[in-house]
Formats: sequence, C-alpha cells, structure tokens
Amino acid sequence: MKLKRFEEKMFSGSFLKRVLPAELADTVECRMCHIQFPGEKCSRGRGICRADKNEACAVGKIHRKNGHLWSHWLTFMGCQKNCAEVEKIKWSTYMVAFRCCRSFNLCNENLTNRG
Repeated sequence: MKLKRFEEKMFSGSFLKRVLPAELADTVECRMCHIQFPGEKCSRGRGICRADKNEACAVGKIHRKNGHLWSHWLTFMGCQKNCAEVEKIKWSTYMVAFRCCRSFNLCNENLTNRG
C-alpha cells in the first residue's frame, strides 16, 4: 500500500502543470544512469535518453536510514513520463527525493548535487 501511494505521488504529473506548453514542444536529451552509488561513477545503464513532450529529465536519490541518521545510498537518472518533483517520501527504511527538468540538454546532470 505504501509503495502504491509513493508511485501515485511520484508519477502524478505535477511537474508538467508548471511548465509552459511551448517548452514541451521539442525533445531534450537527458543523462541516463540506472545505478550510481555516492562517490562512484555510474555502474549500470549509463547513456543518454531523449525525453519527448510528455517527459522530462529526472534524478532520483534514495537515502537509507542508518541508526538515527539518513545517508545518501543511491542515485538514478533518466527520462521520466509525467515527472513529478517529490521530496522526503518515506518508503520502508528508505527516503526518496525526485527532481525533474527540461530547461536544456543533460539538465539532470546539474540536479545530482541537489537534495
């Protein structure tokens, strides 16, 4: 049940409601990486994807609880349909943050240092 609520928030499309229609006309290239651990290079799924007018470049960060502290555990990047920005969504022992952009090619590379 918690995973379903997380997916509904994450993929609700709220990002698209804040973007002007003219900005959605063209495609944008996004950095893609399925698995990247902190301080390391992309270990799986490295490449570039092309986000169409219904998609955005995205970065997801997963933090894992270690005692009483949250530590950054994993980052993933790519193209996401109906991308929605979320922050501090709890999922079991994990905390998820999700960022979206369409402003220029490979814009999601700049999002990896946020959150």
